[in-house]
Amino acid sequence: MTVPFPPTEPPPSEWALGHLRPTEGEDLVAAGADLAPGTLLSAYRAGLFPMGLGDHGTRPIGWWSPEPRGVLLPGDFRERRSLTKSRARFEVRVDTAFSDVMRRCADPEREGRWITDEVVTAYTEMHRLGWAHSIETWRDGELVGGLYGIAIGGLFAGESMFHSVRDASKVALAALVDIVGADGDERRIIDVQWSTEHLERLGVVEWPRRRYLEALGEALTAPDLDFG
Repeated sequence: MTVPFPPTEPPPSEWALGHLRPTEGEDLVAAGADLAPGTLLSAYRAGLFPMGLGDHGTRPIGWWSPEPRGVLLPGDFRERRSLTKSRARFEVRVDTAFSDVMRRCADPEREGRWITDEVVTAYTEMHRLGWAHSIETWRDGELVGGLYGIAIGGLFAGESMFHSVRDASKVALAALVDIVGADGDERRIIDVQWSTEHLERLGVVEWPRRRYLEALGEALTAPDLDFG
């Protein structure tokens, strides 16, 4: 599939997610709505992302704005020598196996899985429109790691990653950092939603929600990221 650049703007959403305001101390902002492209774009532009409230991510759809928020600035990425060496052992591709990456991230054997068939369908449509992207790591012609997310202006909102070979997802993240930081525009940010100890070792920091929303406003004014 050829991904359009710049992305195609879909019809606006019938849901006013952009007007919602988070409650102090709460990550969950709202429940309901749909996963239409216009709804998803409105949500990400307002600092929200979807994750189902039912078993394994099923409906109803929850709309989340974490407090605090996990953020990676390209210049803060910590690439150790071992990761630099690992890069040479993988082939990195962009947007060649988007649905496959999503399916691997949605593996029912994974603990805490939340990516449903509905989510795969919705984000595959976002990919078709040019808003969703995958960074993939391959070895000997086999997909062994990757990540996917939504790109709007200078924002890359990471959704999930997977690996079946050691360091494969880290190499995908390093490649994403290269793309986001390519032009040195300091407005660009990578949103990882909730931070973890693993991500913190790679340079992810936690920001108060207010700071994230302010930085998001700046990121959205930056030129679209080029995944070509």
